[in-house]
Amino acid sequence: MLDLFSGLDTHVAITLMLSLGFVLAFEFINGFHDTANAVATVIYTQSMKPRLAVFYSGVCNFLGVMSGGLAVAYAIVHLLPVDLLISVNTSRGMAMVFALLAAAILWNLGTWYLGLPASSSHTLIGAILGVGVANSFINHTSLSHGINWGKAIDVGASLLVSPIAGAVMAGLIVILLRRFRPRSNVHKTPYQRQQVEGRKHPPFWTRFMLIVSAMGVSFAHGSNDGQKGVGLVMLVLIGIVPAKFVLNLDSTPYQLERTRDAAQHLQQFYQRHEADLSKIIVKSNSTSQYECHPQQTVATADQLLKLMGDGNDYHTLSASQRWDVRTQLLCLDDAAKKAADLPKLSSDDKQLLSNLRKDLTTTTEYAPTWVIVAVALALGIGTMIGWRRVVKTVGEGIGKKDMTYAQGVAAQTTAAVSIGLASWFGFPVSTTHVLSSGVAGTMIADKAGLQMSTVRSIALAWLFTLPASMALAAGLYYLAAQWF
Repeated sequence: MLDLFSGLDTHVAITLMLSLGFVLAFEFINGFHDTANAVATVIYTQSMKPRLAVFYSGVCNFLGVMSGGLAVAYAIVHLLPVDLLISVNTSRGMAMVFALLAAAILWNLGTWYLGLPASSSHTLIGAILGVGVANSFINHTSLSHGINWGKAIDVGASLLVSPIAGAVMAGLIVILLRRFRPRSNVHKTPYQRQQVEGRKHPPFWTRFMLIVSAMGVSFAHGSNDGQKGVGLVMLVLIGIVPAKFVLNLDSTPYQLERTRDAAQHLQQFYQRHEADLSKIIVKSNSTSQYECHPQQTVATADQLLKLMGDGNDYHTLSASQRWDVRTQLLCLDDAAKKAADLPKLSSDDKQLLSNLRKDLTTTTEYAPTWVIVAVALALGIGTMIGWRRVVKTVGEGIGKKDMTYAQGVAAQTTAAVSIGLASWFGFPVSTTHVLSSGVAGTMIADKAGLQMSTVRSIALAWLFTLPASMALAAGLYYLAAQWF
């Protein structure tokens, strides 16, 4: 990180600083929304003091980001059309990054100000899709070309299913607790605990579970949402200082050898299935000079193999050669993805293509440690400043009655487990929606009723976040593109 700005012209260094600040600002605001949900219950039930809770939440977020991998990060990034990913070092590419971040930040600030647990993930995905739509309009291509719809459908399904699953699972936990421990103090609210028994804190084991589940949500949040910020930071670094970040310069000789082998095997696959592939791959009428052409996969693989040669170190390549290698790797990965659409493809061939994609992207889908640390810190600091508004909404605004300890444990445990599993499988989900729906599920299970005004506001925020962020990002990108 220390040599990040070395050798850069003043205007490039300033652009880099502003761009990184923009991404970290998004993660900082993400802390207002999503990370605040992780500590809402544990603070509301007085299981931990606010400052202590947000401190440990920040630590768990940090650990979650550090150990979460990069599957979610690049699942989000690859919602963008490939021609934008390989032209991110151009002014058009940077306009794309600024447009989607500005749209996400503006919407997040607005919903935070109103105290609504809106989803930063939902906002970011909408902004990315908006940029893809605007890019298709600018380049006169179909929407099927401008957005990775297969990935978009997967992401949309995970965003839709996860809150429903969270509500059902949390409600079931409360029902089980009511059945097997009907007289337990776990069913009391903090107010009842104080007024009836004169005790400030929950019973020991209840308090223990509240704290553990809250930290579990924080860890899961870091492993899922933190990765999205990591992916955006890498887009900025690749766009502004490509010579240093376009490829992982610390790649091992083994990784480079696997990359070469993957290119050769994909080339052979295309040669074997040339007739079938020609039926599903249609030449695009795009005017973009950066577009990948799957029908040129064999030639692209040849170019990559010549560029890489027998070398075992990316440092030996010039800056322009590194960019060419990255471009060709992204194009080959896109070609492998399209090849998987072949009808009657055997399971062995599908597994082969999946393995080839992993090997082709092993030196392009990475992140330096300092990037991960910076994103984790931005999330933690945002939590410490913006948690109060969301804590009140989650604790008192969703149900007609105050939240009980059992409801808090159920909602947090459900959120931690479901978000953790989503991170494991590389699906981006919303911490906000999973936890809020979990609280609502516990209120229904406890027959406490829901405050429909708050639920309606949350539902409307969920409903309008995607189209609003899409429209905002598309408009900003279109306007910015006219200047470049």
